[in-house]
Amino acid sequence: MTTIAELPPGFADKVLSAQSTFRSVMDAMARPGSVQRIVPMAGAPGMMMRGTAAIALTLFDHDTPLWLDARMAESLDVTKWLKFHTGAPVVQDSSIASFALIRDGALLPPLDHFALGTSEYPDRSTTVIIQVDSLNSGRSFELRGPGIDGVATLQASIKPFDLFERLRFNEALFPRGIDVVLVADDAVVAIPRTTRVVSKGS
Repeated sequence: MTTIAELPPGFADKVLSAQSTFRSVMDAMARPGSVQRIVPMAGAPGMMMRGTAAIALTLFDHDTPLWLDARMAESLDVTKWLKFHTGAPVVQDSSIASFALIRDGALLPPLDHFALGTSEYPDRSTTVIIQVDSLNSGRSFELRGPGIDGVATLQASIKPFDLFERLRFNEALFPRGIDVVLVADDAVVAIPRTTRVVSKGS
């Protein structure tokens, strides 16, 4: 069993690292489909990518309920690290989560199981963070929407295979809906609820 002293460390410089990571995530949100790099590195539990750990250290706190997929939830190293470094409460009910961490996209529940926000408070929805195999190789996708000049192209190897098809349910919900952040090691891509994604050539 891992003790507190044996947990992977957080940021070496909390303020500057959090500011840099926040900028990377915001740039990704502002330019959907663009691959941004998270430079500040932190120690991470075995199941968590370095980029995911940096995002957790930057965005999670005691006011952000957190839902974990089954693989992460069953890892004591992950839950201890998150509790020690972020204080975010881990919840069983995905519909009240501010964030969701998905290690294995095959275990992603139906997206309407997460918080979708309300018309008055659309920001009270879940941001789903999914670890993926690659954000520079794999299938090609075309993205359209705010923040994109015409069409953006993304190459990615992701699970679930039909993730972007599932996200089409956002179209009928706006301004409510789910925002997704994809992480591959230190690379991050954001798919806000306003972005439409299709397989290239379809």
